[in-house]
Amino acid sequence: WLKVFCLAPRASTAKLGGDTPCCCFRCSGTARSFRMPDKSDNPMRQIKVEKLTLNISVGESGDRLTRAAKVLEQLTEQQPVFSKARLTIRSFGVRRNEKIACHVTVRGEKAEEILEKGLKVKEYELRKRNFAHNGSFGFGITEHIDLGIKYDPSTGIY
Repeated sequence: WLKVFCLAPRASTAKLGGDTPCCCFRCSGTARSFRMPDKSDNPMRQIKVEKLTLNISVGESGDRLTRAAKVLEQLTEQQPVFSKARLTIRSFGVRRNEKIACHVTVRGEKAEEILEKGLKVKEYELRKRNFAHNGSFGFGITEHIDLGIKYDPSTGIY
């Protein structure tokens, strides 16, 4: 792309001659031309992964939650943190402050590696609604064995 403009403030719209017509008397009718820099060279346009958060919400405490935590630990080699319910919902059978989910935050090379596995499962295609306005995005995977973890009958499928 080649952009042509004059650095002087606009005074008149008359052509004054020269190579490129200009709109002012200050530059004697010739505008300066500058080559626009390539946008891919800008370091702020590079994509970087700050953190990756993996979450398994079981909806109940007990054996299923501990098995879900074991799956996250196998995947990330980190200890998961348990999330508690904020409200009591009798129809779901969930009480307030009951552990119902577990999550892990991964950073660095490990995060990029796990994200690559997840996008491979999704065939590198995400919907528009998966992306937020702040630059983050999220998606779900139906089975954890798609990420490369071997199936363990004692753990089940999450």
